[in-house]
Amino acid sequence: MKIGFALPQVGPFAGPNQIATAARRAEELGYSGLWVNDRVLWPTAPRAPYPAAADGALSPEWRTNLDALGTLTFAAAHTSRVTLGTSVLVLPLYDPVLLARRLTTLDILSEGRLVAGFGLGWSPDEYEATGTPWANRAARMEDALDVIEAIWKGGSVAHDSAFVTLPESIFDARPVQQPRPRVLLAAYSPAGMARIAARADGWTPAGIPIDAMGEMYKGIQQMAGANGRAASEIDMVVRANCTILDELPEQDRFPFVGSLDQIAADAHRAHEVGATEVFFDVQFSLGVDDFTTYLEHMETLAKLTL
Repeated sequence: MKIGFALPQVGPFAGPNQIATAARRAEELGYSGLWVNDRVLWPTAPRAPYPAAADGALSPEWRTNLDALGTLTFAAAHTSRVTLGTSVLVLPLYDPVLLARRLTTLDILSEGRLVAGFGLGWSPDEYEATGTPWANRAARMEDALDVIEAIWKGGSVAHDSAFVTLPESIFDARPVQQPRPRVLLAAYSPAGMARIAARADGWTPAGIPIDAMGEMYKGIQQMAGANGRAASEIDMVVRANCTILDELPEQDRFPFVGSLDQIAADAHRAHEVGATEVFFDVQFSLGVDDFTTYLEHMETLAKLTL
């Protein structure tokens, strides 16, 4: 199993020195990947609850949130081996032609280390702020994937749909990874899981019980088989949103909540149900209010899992 770590992208210690230090240290420790999230804004009166929080509240750390691809590009300049992943870009919010160029640039500058994770998002406020209609967002996402994949192939590309009009154009800058960088999708609905099975390289779940992850992953693999794909073609990359506390009773404990030993055990359990990679995000945990603590947790989790 591969183990990754989320870069210090949000909150009080999001900055260039911290990102560079964390990226280099993660690579030194043997982590396989560095990961970022994607938030456009922190609405003061959100119109929809944050689904990953029991109370629906968006973490105040997100008031400071650096751009996902800018952060990864900066980290790429300070590393040479680790993969660089988004978990996840809210794809319908982006112009797919411009996004394809940015992703291609990142893959070229990192010499083939991009992992492109996409999702639909959950915030109507972010859609409104970016001028993106909330309606038909799944269809918009499918169309954006078509555009990006066509541009990644290079050569002559044209596209005309309800969402994107691209006159025939030549794209000679191609990702290092061919036929394309790995594409992961975040989804929990039957339609979203079917999309993964049909066209993605993996699923990136978060915030659900580990046994449920395993069962849903089996379902995605079975659907992939129905599409003529091998189950081994579909990865499962688990985002471990960590809440670090004293050791908790195992009964009714939510995954990745508890002591570092318990969180590490959860990572191993995720591997048992099929995870090909687990990456830890400690930025939102209680008590992680300085960069020294962030690095200490990175080092401890490396010892427990790598």
